[in-house]
Parts: sequence; C-alpha cells; structure tokens
Amino acid sequence: MTVVGEQDAARALSAGAVVAVPTDTVYGLAADPSRPGATALLFALKDRPGDVALPVLVADGAQARHLVDPEGWTPALDRLVQEFWPGALTVVARRRAGLVWDLGGDAGTIGLRCPAADVVRRLCRVVGPLAATSANPHGQAPLTTAQDVVACFGADQPVLDGGTCGEPPSTVVDLTGDTPRCLRAGAIGWDEILRVSLR
Repeated sequence: MTVVGEQDAARALSAGAVVAVPTDTVYGLAADPSRPGATALLFALKDRPGDVALPVLVADGAQARHLVDPEGWTPALDRLVQEFWPGALTVVARRRAGLVWDLGGDAGTIGLRCPAADVVRRLCRVVGPLAATSANPHGQAPLTTAQDVVACFGADQPVLDGGTCGEPPSTVVDLTGDTPRCLRAGAIGWDEILRVSLR
C-alpha cells in the first residue's frame, strides 16, 4: 500500500491530491480546499453527495477565526472552542465573506474542527486548513486502520499510517442561529455543550 510520511503527505495535499490521515476519531480523507479541483476529487472518491458539506480541520482556534465571519465568531462559539479544542467537537459557523472553497452544502457556512491528533494539526500548520471527511464510502462504516483504507480505496491511495483509530465521532453543533443546535450526537455530550455554550 502507498504509506507516506508527513512530508510526503504535505506535498501531496499541496499538489491537490486526497490523502488518508489518522485523526483522534477515525481515519479521514483530506484535501486542501484552496487547490482547484481537490475537494471535487474527495467528493468523487467517497461518493459523497454534493449537498452534504465537508467539514474543515484546523491547527488551532486562530486558524479557524480566519475562516469565520467576524460577527459569526460568537461568545458561545469561543467558549466551546476554548473548552473542547483540540478534540471531538465540530462547530458550524457563518463563513467569512469571499471564502469561495467548494465544500458542498451551504456556501454561507463552514464546519470546523481542531482534532486532538498531533499529526493532523502539524499538516494544517504546513498546508493550511484541510477539508476532510471520514475515510469510507458515503453511508458505510468509518475505517479505523490504514490497511482498511487501502483495502477499500486501493493500493494507489496515499495513507499516513497512524495505527488504529476507532473513537466515537465528533459532536457537531450549529452555531449560526440564536441558540446552539445539535446536528450530530458524538463524543461530547449535549448537556456539556449547553453547559459551556450558554453560561
């Protein structure tokens, strides 16, 4: 299988390729959304419908802020980021004007996560924010090892091997309205999300 190191993964991502990466939850398929056609490759590889938006992985909160409308970076969003990043929390916020990445779904919003996976955050620092989704065909179970990824997507698929990744998915919170809304239950309980966001 095509196992790559961090430097080769960064080069491949910067060239517009899709690379499978280990995260703190499961393996993901990642692409640089600033490269023309890169997210289209990701959608095609996963067979993901275009109306299902791709979340974006970031190195830290500062990188995330550059992608969000300044008025959309609300106190509730800031509290959640401070409390749960890096970690299994995806926040959906209003996208910064002029950010025309093809992420699918609503072009006015963006889903952001800072994973508790050092290797992914390092890639984000080198390449920039990465559009990513779980490494599996759409609607099927997430893949938890590099070997599983290759068995599913073929020997030519670049994979950064990080061992076994099989933790619960991130909790997804929509913060574009007046109150937080749960889009997906995950590793962080909803009671905890409300406790932090509404305090």
